[in-house]
Amino acid sequence: MKGVEYRGLTRIEGPVVITGRSRNVGFNEVVAVYDRDEGRRLGRVVDMSDEFTAIQIFGSNTGLSAVDSRVEFLGKSMELRVGPGLLGRIFNGLGEPIDGYGDIISSTCLDVNGLPINPYARLYPRDFIQTGISAIDGMNTLIRGQKLPIFSGNGLPHNKLAAQIVRQAKIINASESSEPFVVVFCAMGVKYDVARFFLDDFEKSGVLANVVVFLSLADAPSLERLVAPRCALTAAEYLAYERNMHVLVVMTDMTNYCEALREVSSIRGEVPSRKGYPGYLYSDLASLYERAGKISGSTGSITQIPILTMPNDDISHPIPDLSGYITEGQIVLDRELTQRGIYPPVAGLPSLSRLMKDGIGQGMTREDHKDVSSQLFAAYSRVKSVRNLASIIGEEELSEGDRRYLSFGESFEQRFLSQGDTENRDIGQTLDLGWSLLRELPREDLLRINPVFIGKYLDGGAEERPNRLQ
Repeated sequence: MKGVEYRGLTRIEGPVVITGRSRNVGFNEVVAVYDRDEGRRLGRVVDMSDEFTAIQIFGSNTGLSAVDSRVEFLGKSMELRVGPGLLGRIFNGLGEPIDGYGDIISSTCLDVNGLPINPYARLYPRDFIQTGISAIDGMNTLIRGQKLPIFSGNGLPHNKLAAQIVRQAKIINASESSEPFVVVFCAMGVKYDVARFFLDDFEKSGVLANVVVFLSLADAPSLERLVAPRCALTAAEYLAYERNMHVLVVMTDMTNYCEALREVSSIRGEVPSRKGYPGYLYSDLASLYERAGKISGSTGSITQIPILTMPNDDISHPIPDLSGYITEGQIVLDRELTQRGIYPPVAGLPSLSRLMKDGIGQGMTREDHKDVSSQLFAAYSRVKSVRNLASIIGEEELSEGDRRYLSFGESFEQRFLSQGDTENRDIGQTLDLGWSLLRELPREDLLRINPVFIGKYLDGGAEERPNRLQ
């Protein structure tokens, strides 16, 4: 019977407590656990058997007694209260306001676990998002409704890059009008200075009033990290599908989320899989990533930028490996480029956007976008090969053509990839910059570009090259 309290616990194992199985208890049901001093802490049902129920406590087990503690099953899943006053608010990882302005005034509460999007109702992402960053707009284009993670490492400027994207991102259509995003920012297990950096950046750029923040910092209970992204995505779904807004969700750091998942799995005694992570890591990550997209009946959208730090810069680690399978590409940050002072240090070859082909071209960006991107990618790939050869035989032994590619590679990194964290380039500037770099290569090597575009953009004067959508 729902709402009935049960006294006593069978045993306590860290943040998981075991109690006798009660009737009609559901998986993920919210539970209130009271200690002997009537202190109340929330938890959720994580496992059940014929005799016992396992409850995961969101917080410390200090003060809990197997004899004196009481358990109340609340008969519902964890919910987030949403309403028009959601924007500009700061919540903890459990969706509780921590900014001192009280609860959201609304009677609408949504299950944080969300619902799978009906594939029939899901619309294919096609709208180009201009981030103002050439390495992304030109070669790894972000599309509205896409999930495009940033694969980074400790000490790399992924937070600065994400903040720049949040400041500059906008949808550009053929009529050259732009539509801004509202932002849902979720921090999981990050240090206070990282969260402070994002909040200060939002405030200075004037977007703080259009952002919803969920903070589960490093000193918060680690298990709170499992709920924080679900609360954030629930808020995003409300803003996108109920309020018809374009929502950009930034989640950092997914590695901390996965570590918390491994901790819970170990406590529950589950058989570990790769590197100790549970075998359901793939499906658990998919339950978060697949909540991005567009659906019919709503003009809103959810675009995700999850940030994850690869342990030891290993892109084959289970977290980036599985994230790459689920998401539609990745922005990989390169440590060597960072050490050479190039920002943003977006690796040219490992980075990709699988939806790029459907969001560029005539009427969306510019007719020459696909050809320029493909040729730059091919040329930079040859640069890498020539550099490897030069490291073996020496640069002086290279042919004249190979030395031209070495020069092109240096120009590409210093002029195209590198830009200031306040520099906002529109897509026309990015493509024109790409053409100026291609002039350094032999004309006969431009095999990936339509000859019509060579005559129009490469041979034409600067005044003839459009610097806008057409």
